[in-house]
Amino acid sequence: MNRAALEGVRVTDFCWLWAGAYATGLLAFLGAEVIKIESMSRPDPSRTMTLTIAQSFQGLEYSPVFNSINLGKLSVQLNMKKREGVELAQRLIAVSDVVTQNMRPGSMDRMGLGYDVVSKIKPDIIMLSSSAFGTEGPFKNYGGYAPSFACYAGVANLTGYSDGPPNPMTGSTDLMSATTSAFAVLAALNHRQSTGHGQHIDLSSVESLAVFTGDAIMDYIMNGRVRSRQGNKDSTMAPHNCYPCKGNDKWVSIAVANEHEWKALCKVMGDPGWTLAEEFADGFSRWANQDELDRLLAVWTMNYTHYEITGMLQATGVAAMPSLSNEEIFSDPHFEHRGLAHEVLHPGMGKQVVMGPPWKFSGTPPRVEDPAPLMGQHTEYVLGELLAMPSSEIKRLAEAEVVY
Repeated sequence: MNRAALEGVRVTDFCWLWAGAYATGLLAFLGAEVIKIESMSRPDPSRTMTLTIAQSFQGLEYSPVFNSINLGKLSVQLNMKKREGVELAQRLIAVSDVVTQNMRPGSMDRMGLGYDVVSKIKPDIIMLSSSAFGTEGPFKNYGGYAPSFACYAGVANLTGYSDGPPNPMTGSTDLMSATTSAFAVLAALNHRQSTGHGQHIDLSSVESLAVFTGDAIMDYIMNGRVRSRQGNKDSTMAPHNCYPCKGNDKWVSIAVANEHEWKALCKVMGDPGWTLAEEFADGFSRWANQDELDRLLAVWTMNYTHYEITGMLQATGVAAMPSLSNEEIFSDPHFEHRGLAHEVLHPGMGKQVVMGPPWKFSGTPPRVEDPAPLMGQHTEYVLGELLAMPSSEIKRLAEAEVVY
């Protein structure tokens, strides 16, 4: 089997919840040895979360949320409230390439694990500090959660229907921030490979989302226009929306970019008389009258399933795609062909279907081999093998609630 892209890279991971843990989960997909630092005094809150319908559990080992974002990681129990716990973390950092954390700015410094300290322990260390607003500025001490990332970034105000409230996009913004974090770590590893220098990555989740508002910002700077929510509509294309189809809550997305595609759409519909009306004569006219255009188009789409509409329009070069439910996503042939779903055997939950890496590499394929770890599952390996501690010392640390 080919080597993974990050094989041989070790990450000491202080991250929790989504914005941090998914970032290091992506690094684990690439073959990095990610060692999650946790303890009974500070368990990852995602160990107690479930976002699924009619599924409940007790304890720290049965969360499908934790399993899905911590695949392939190792877990060591170190109580960071104890001085010896911090010292052991420092020893682990000394044999690591990357340190990651997503606490409020200043938290790691107070523990004795800030960048000034860890860079002396390991001069070429790469440290990722992910927070809501970064370590500088008037908002630096504010806590952050996914909805606040989207709101402060301006993304929420641009997302949603024109007659509805802003959409904070919930947990998906955590994953966007996490993806930015993982990319930043890869860039830093590449930089270190070329220069031998480590670095401190000060990442603001708000700023990592604000980059998606660039066109709206430029529109304001250049034209004085303040953009707001427009649902599925486009600033130039029409029709461009999600249309109802046959069945219960079934929809299809259709986007027409030019006259050629408009004529192709009309032909598929059987060239109904309303398509010849003056208000639909050209692209601007269709855009100016898109509410009526959408109403008439929906009358046609409701006669077919979303798959039928997609097939008919794609065959003529018109962009169309079903709006899929969760069940339809997992049964979609393209989803299956891409191998996005993987089965892992979790020691507490049994067989679990999880989402794998969102990308493929021909030479260094990413992997999903192991489930998320049980609490402290790899403590013996980390302390005994990596730090060369005798079992008697590990036992003493457990009795002293350093390993806890």
